[in-house]
Amino acid sequence: MHIVRRRGWEIAEHLVTPEAFALRRRGVLAGGLAMAASASIRPAIAADTSAEPSASPLGASGPLNNKYPPGRAVTDAKNATTYNNYYEFNETKEIWRQAQKLPQRPWSIAIDGMVAKPRTIAIDDLLKQVQLEERIYRHRCVETWAMTVPWTGFPLSQLVKLAEPLGSATYIRFQSDQDPKYMPGLDSPFYPWPYIEGVTMTEAMNDVAFVSTGMYGKPLPPQDGGPIRLTLPWKYGFKSAKALVKITFTDKRPLNFWQALAPDEYGFWANVNPAVSHPRWSQAKERLLGSDEIVPTVIYNGYGEWVASLYDGLKGEKLFV
Repeated sequence: MHIVRRRGWEIAEHLVTPEAFALRRRGVLAGGLAMAASASIRPAIAADTSAEPSASPLGASGPLNNKYPPGRAVTDAKNATTYNNYYEFNETKEIWRQAQKLPQRPWSIAIDGMVAKPRTIAIDDLLKQVQLEERIYRHRCVETWAMTVPWTGFPLSQLVKLAEPLGSATYIRFQSDQDPKYMPGLDSPFYPWPYIEGVTMTEAMNDVAFVSTGMYGKPLPPQDGGPIRLTLPWKYGFKSAKALVKITFTDKRPLNFWQALAPDEYGFWANVNPAVSHPRWSQAKERLLGSDEIVPTVIYNGYGEWVASLYDGLKGEKLFV
């Protein structure tokens, strides 16, 4: 008989998955229910089913910006690129091989909503209009594991300026790719696809907010959100939406994916705070990916010096879930 012995830092699957969905998953699957995945809004991509599709070197490198020292050693690339949450593929952490089939070029991003002129821009054209740099950021997952990654990309504020939003826009809504041809997890009836995230315009214009197009000096791999993703290191990792295909400027607060799924457990802000537990587990400590080392979690994941003032005066808001 196979005996599973959990370590102290491990969270059982039924705890990580929203409880109501975990309890009824078996019954739904046994009943044979299925949901048709929505078609991708991304323009048609030339067929490429090779295990390792080619990728443009654009977005892979830039000068190091060390304004935000991580205070930790960089996580080994092998660990950071093979342990991934990406439910569009499946619910395990071992989706990296499967994700290689997701084409990374051509790739376009729609920019719409409250902007001077809605448009769609190819990723390589976008990369020619921004200043790329490398930043080493800490990443804290809501599941209590953490990593430290050298990301290549550009400040989110640069994308905002290129979009020319109207003064009435107060939020930005981000939509991730949903391509059922490559993402079998979209068949799951439990999740409110597509994956949506959002930030305030004030958060977006903060210099810490970043758009990543590379990591470890290489193009951002598909399993880590390639070819383009958000990187918001003071928030729990689910806020950093992957594989962006649509960016909408709006005056309405976006309802994000996890908030829509489990509003009692996940909110809009999701700022890291060790003193505020998830309803089903503590957030006081975190495991460093690639080791069994457990370290204390720091409020705003250590970036409070630069972002805490964003939330002054927001009394009554649940800033840390």
